[in-house]
Amino acid sequence: MNTLNITFQMKDTKKKSNSKIKVLKHSFSAGNITKYSGLNSIGKFINRQSIMQDLSKLFPTVFYNATKFTNIQILMSIILAFLSGINRISRIANFTKDPLIQTLLNLEKPINENAISNGLKHLGQKGARLLQDYLLKFNSKQLKNTGLKSITLDADSTVSITYGNQEGAEKGFNTTKKGAKSYHPLLVFISELKMLYHTWFRTGSAYTSNGITEFLKEVKAYLPNTIEHVFFRADSGFFSGALFDLLESFGWSYLVKVKLKNLKQLLENQEWTKVEGKSNIWVCEFSYTTKSWNGKTRKLKAIKTIKEYVEKDFFGKKTLVPVYQYACYISSFEDKNTVELHEIYKRRSTSETWIEEVKSQLLAGKTLTNDFWANDILWQLSCFAYNISILMRSNHKKLKKQEHKTFRDWFILVPGKLIKSGRIIEIKMYRDYYYKGNWLDFESFLNVA
Repeated sequence: MNTLNITFQMKDTKKKSNSKIKVLKHSFSAGNITKYSGLNSIGKFINRQSIMQDLSKLFPTVFYNATKFTNIQILMSIILAFLSGINRISRIANFTKDPLIQTLLNLEKPINENAISNGLKHLGQKGARLLQDYLLKFNSKQLKNTGLKSITLDADSTVSITYGNQEGAEKGFNTTKKGAKSYHPLLVFISELKMLYHTWFRTGSAYTSNGITEFLKEVKAYLPNTIEHVFFRADSGFFSGALFDLLESFGWSYLVKVKLKNLKQLLENQEWTKVEGKSNIWVCEFSYTTKSWNGKTRKLKAIKTIKEYVEKDFFGKKTLVPVYQYACYISSFEDKNTVELHEIYKRRSTSETWIEEVKSQLLAGKTLTNDFWANDILWQLSCFAYNISILMRSNHKKLKKQEHKTFRDWFILVPGKLIKSGRIIEIKMYRDYYYKGNWLDFESFLNVA
């Protein structure tokens, strides 16, 4: 009997993993794709505030044979570019190639670099002053709508370094890059709103407080009559008798850090009182006057704290000796003690972060031409973009404290495809976008705000 030998083979069920990334073909051939889908929704806020209509009336375009773009198209393209994180004239020109930007601004073709640069230069000093006046009125309207009756004004200045021979860029106070040419804008924020209420674009050689009295006269002239109390706060660069006289004539409260050449020696000679319950804090008060104050005496309040202990040799014996740091203030608040004033002053540090937001996230001072007044307009448009971002989120519980860069990254910089169906244009975005819920929530908020 023959035996049948049957051999069974086990099937190999192990799957071999691909050790290479699958690479696809690519080409720059797709059309009607935008990187800035969120700007369509921001356009609703801009339209609701009648910004384009107002600027169109303020800067009407005189058409010549060579005129291809209106002033409003140029100005709005710059504002939208700053909101989107785009700086430099060449990049703004490229930004206007985006199909969504062309649709929003009714552009038949991209705006070229020369048209942007020459358009700004043509507006000149008159245009810069008209824009400044409009922005003050716009900010005043927004302030009035909040219903606030009391506000805090935080004044400051900032150095905007240049890397060329731009008109008006000069050497001045510069802790970041000594000896570099720069501009030195003056700013004042309404702290309760984070709003940049007013700004002056100045040459780099301007001292911190240069023009501050005229600057604040403009601020006061535009404040809505619903504001009953103003509190002005500033650092030592604004320590000026003329400023204090003006603030007192306005009836405004103020708190300014003291700056005097002999301040440390002056403070060391005062009688200090230890603060009860505090182991390393002393305070003092004293009257002070200078020739520039026209014989007027004001009270200064100072605080002294231990910064560190250093080792010193006394007659061959090493001893730990305290090193003190001082802070001195001048204020109209007679009912507040030095410690209270010190705490109130420290709150102004938040305004310094807003300045950095204006400069680094809305790109103020990053886009320049060789013309001073064109650069003035560019600075103001950056500040306007900052306020637009702040104001449209001001009443949203979750987003009002968010920095613009964070907001821009998840709301504005969303890719999409423009689909045309008849006369209707729709933007289609990725259906599984991670922030889809937040995006739709804010879109709904803009529709009802």
